[in-house]
Amino acid sequence: MQRTKELLLFFALLLCSVMPLCAQDFGIFPISDSLFTIMNGSSYKEGCPISRSVLRYVRVKHYDAQGHEHQGELVCNRQIADDLLEIFTELYRQRYPIERMRLIDNYGADDERSMQANNTSCFCFRPVTGSTKLSAHARGMAVDVNPLYNPCVRHKRDGSLSIQPETAKPYINRHADFDYKIDRHDLCYRLFTQHGFQWGGEWRSLKDYQHFEK
Repeated sequence: MQRTKELLLFFALLLCSVMPLCAQDFGIFPISDSLFTIMNGSSYKEGCPISRSVLRYVRVKHYDAQGHEHQGELVCNRQIADDLLEIFTELYRQRYPIERMRLIDNYGADDERSMQANNTSCFCFRPVTGSTKLSAHARGMAVDVNPLYNPCVRHKRDGSLSIQPETAKPYINRHADFDYKIDRHDLCYRLFTQHGFQWGGEWRSLKDYQHFEK
């Protein structure tokens, strides 16, 4: 616990030394009682084996594609909290476009609703869509970035496509040029992979262009 506090203090001091950021805008925090009240029964569903103490609340600022600044927030596993703070702080510095970063509880912890809103999110206790296997999001170890423009695409046995979110069909052509697109030349891709995350856009069985997990 003491080591964790020292690390949090170190990153807070580091941020203050390199750019004029407010501690309320960029930081890592335990899950407060008021936040857990919002999460409980929503993203933190009954039977969730992940202890509340394992999760962290991360606040960062970000820009959208029009250059407007926003306050972002997400919940993640403490194992990747420092990574996410570093990554999203650098994305902010570089004015990398992220349209929206709100708690998935604002969408009823409904992954489809959150994705259709192009909401960047992390923790949500749920299985992989169409499976009983728990998603990496259930452990707070995966982040979906700009998901509407970076859909999860799966080729079914009958030859049809499964697209998540359902409204993302215009963005399955990865050769097209559009805002918020993630590819191997992208700053978001480079930062996440440099921090040891796997990118779903490089998977073989399906392509999950929004997804980074550790």
